[in-house]
Amino acid sequence: MPSLFQSDLALPVRRGKVRDVYELGPDTTGTDRLLMVASDRLSAFDVVLPTPVPGKGVLLTSIAAFWLRWIEREGLCRTHLISTDTGDIPDSALKPGGTTRESLEGRITIGRRCGVLPVECVVRGYLEGSGWKDYQTTGSVCGVKLPIGLVQCDKLPEPIFTPATKAEQGEHDENISEDRARQIIGDDRLEQVKRISLAIYERASAYAAKRGVIIADTKFEFGIDPSDPEGEPVLIDEALTPDSSRFWPAETYEPGHAQQSFDKQFVREYLESLVARERWDKTAPGPELPADVIAGTLDRYRTVRRLLTGE
Repeated sequence: MPSLFQSDLALPVRRGKVRDVYELGPDTTGTDRLLMVASDRLSAFDVVLPTPVPGKGVLLTSIAAFWLRWIEREGLCRTHLISTDTGDIPDSALKPGGTTRESLEGRITIGRRCGVLPVECVVRGYLEGSGWKDYQTTGSVCGVKLPIGLVQCDKLPEPIFTPATKAEQGEHDENISEDRARQIIGDDRLEQVKRISLAIYERASAYAAKRGVIIADTKFEFGIDPSDPEGEPVLIDEALTPDSSRFWPAETYEPGHAQQSFDKQFVREYLESLVARERWDKTAPGPELPADVIAGTLDRYRTVRRLLTGE
C-alpha cells in the first residue's frame, strides 16, 4: 500500500504526532466538524520517527472507527465520530498538487468539533510500562497504592485510572495524580471521565478477551460539545488502537516478564536496543526504521484488527 507521511489539503490544519487535523467547518445542521487524516507516521517516546509505516493509518482508522461505533452501540458514551467516508469531503478541500481523495480512502475521520479536556485518561488493568517502573520505585502507580509483591505484567486486582497531561509534539506526556487532574479540569469533569473510561475499558476488555486479546492498558481523550456544554463528555480522537493501547495475545500471557504484543511495543523494543548501544537518546530526530521492524509492526496491527473486528 502506498504510504502517506503528510497530507496536504486546502483547509486550516494542525499536525499532531500521527494525525493531520483540518478545520472542515459546519455541516448543514450547523455542527462544526474536524477532518482527521491518519498518516503513516509513527511516534515512540513522544518522537515522530522519520520512516513511514505504509498502510498504518488505514489500519488505525479502521480499528478506531470500529471501537467508536461499538462504544456508542453499547451506550457507554457519546463519541465525536460522524463519518469515515471520503465522499463527505467537499471538493473545495482538495487542491491541485495536494492530497487526492483516492489517497485519503480509509484514512479519514470526520468528527464533531469539541473543546478538548487537557487531561489524558489512562486506564491500566496490568502492570507494565511506566506503571511498572513507578511501582518498582514507589509501590504505587500515579499515587494509586498497589499490593506488595506484584511482578511485571501482573493483572491488577482491579483496573485503575491514572491520568496524564497531554504533551505538545516533541515533549513527553507526564503521569499525574487524580488530585492534580481535578485541579486542571475540575471535580465533576474528572469524576465523569474517570467513570466513563473505566466502564469502556472493562466492557472492551471483556469483548477482547473472548477473541484472545488482552487489553493491558489504554488511554482516552474527551471533549465538551459546544452545543451542550453542561452535558456528558464526548470521546474524541481515537479509541483502543495499537497506538493508544497495549494488546497482548492471551494464549502466550505469562506474568513476570515483558509480553508478546500486537502494538507498537515492538518498535519501542527496537528503539530501546539503540538506546542501550548509545545510538539514540530518545530525542528528535528519531532514527530510521529497518524494513523488518516496519513489516513486523504492520503484521501485528493487521493481526489485532482481524482478531478484534473480523476484518
